[in-house]
Amino acid sequence: MKRIGTWALISAVLLSPLALAEGVLAQRAGWPASITIGTGSPGGPYYAYGQEIARILSRDLGVEATAQVTQGPAQNIVLLEKRDVMLGFITTGVGLQGWNGAAWAKGQKYHAMRVVFPMYDTAFQFAAPQRLGIKSLKELAGLRVGTGPRAGTSGTYAPEIFNALGIPAQIRSGALAQQTMLAVNGELDAVAFASGFPIPALLAAAHAMEFLQPSAEEVDIIRKQFPELSTSVVPAGTYPFLAADYHTVGLFNFAVAHQDLPDDLVYRIVKAVFDNRDELMKAQSSAKETLPANISRNTTLPLHPGAARYYREQGIAIPAGL
Repeated sequence: MKRIGTWALISAVLLSPLALAEGVLAQRAGWPASITIGTGSPGGPYYAYGQEIARILSRDLGVEATAQVTQGPAQNIVLLEKRDVMLGFITTGVGLQGWNGAAWAKGQKYHAMRVVFPMYDTAFQFAAPQRLGIKSLKELAGLRVGTGPRAGTSGTYAPEIFNALGIPAQIRSGALAQQTMLAVNGELDAVAFASGFPIPALLAAAHAMEFLQPSAEEVDIIRKQFPELSTSVVPAGTYPFLAADYHTVGLFNFAVAHQDLPDDLVYRIVKAVFDNRDELMKAQSSAKETLPANISRNTTLPLHPGAARYYREQGIAIPAGL
């Protein structure tokens, strides 16, 4: 009897890894071997945030995840539709435009994206070199203003915002880090970036830059023209040169997945992000707003079923119709 018991124990030990492997294979049936994440421009928080997400997913899910440099939300939506990326970061405004085929989408509707988790608030941040002594947005008339990558949130919205305010700025497109240095070096007169905060590039140039706060009247004009924008605040001290709260307009950011990603994989992605939020915050402080409850900030774009399962398990209400 003892010999039988011993062999039973040995068999159980030998078979358990096989059973575990079979369980993993069953769970991962249909999972891709790798996932590319559409992020944003170097020098911006999208890329830093995406690099950490990629590290977390590669470690916790065993699927190779890579953060890809892109021009931002509009390009991420296009890449997602083409399956060149399977995860991407967007702002609600640019996402809604893509879904409806409006503005930058020029009649082409992009319906492959599904929201998976909330990221953080994007604030429109206008800044000029201190040496120029510029104190208001109106003073940017006729000046060279960098608005980040053309397909990013600021690249999409900033030109229209200046038009709505009647400010004929000379718009320039480019990477956030590059344009910040051009402003410091005198080749640009200001920057208008829509991003989470702090923006790494602006933080690095803190000694030379000053924020230009939109007036209450300008905020009203902008929000009437673009109702998807909300008020936003960059807290004092976010940048060394920011002595008081900076009041502006903004949009919330979300991670979106291709609709064809397996439900169980998306569920695991969402869980891994929230389980490792402390690590994410160390890489990008904006991630303090990466909270399950903030899924309610999405009221327009459909939710991936795998993500919906996670929020239901957490007792978080999902906005009607999503």
